[in-house]
Amino acid sequence: MGGKAFIFPQDSNTAYVSLIPVVKKTLQNFTLCLKAFTDLTRSYSLFSYSTRSQANELLLFVNKRGEYSLYIGNSVATFKAPESLYAPVHICTSWESSSGIAEFWVDGKLMGRKGLRKGYNIGSEAKIILGQEQDSFGGGFDTQQSLVGELWDVSLWDHVLSLKEMCKTCYSGNLLNWQALHYEDHGYVVIKPKMWV
Repeated sequence: MGGKAFIFPQDSNTAYVSLIPVVKKTLQNFTLCLKAFTDLTRSYSLFSYSTRSQANELLLFVNKRGEYSLYIGNSVATFKAPESLYAPVHICTSWESSSGIAEFWVDGKLMGRKGLRKGYNIGSEAKIILGQEQDSFGGGFDTQQSLVGELWDVSLWDHVLSLKEMCKTCYSGNLLNWQALHYEDHGYVVIKPKMWV
């Protein structure tokens, strides 16, 4: 997918991309990075990782412009960021089980560190969905939570990266690697060359 983006052209409860990780494993740490563009003012999902026991095992959700929620095991931490009107956004978030600390970065700037599910393990048997929020394992999509916009450079690591590493290795995750992404698209999803870096 190098140089390309997923485009979700309209409100939908049927358009999504299912990602297949290189390795399925329980996560005690992770770093997730992605780039997105939308002009939505309502809530929408950027990344939904669901297991049979937890619909929001790992969820990156936008409540409204400039307000992001990170869910781990159905518990949530909310982060505020400057609004970026009509510009793409680069989001990286990391979490470590041993301390429970989640970091949230927007366009290379730290938006905060908050505690979330200390000692928890993120399940390995997951459905990973872009463009929709899962209210049940692999489904339960709501049109009013769908992404209308573009996603690219989505990567997931099984460890916490420093900001310097995040910037250098934006799309080379060891679980999800944008350059060698395994995926299935469903419904009205279009793949085009990306318009932004």
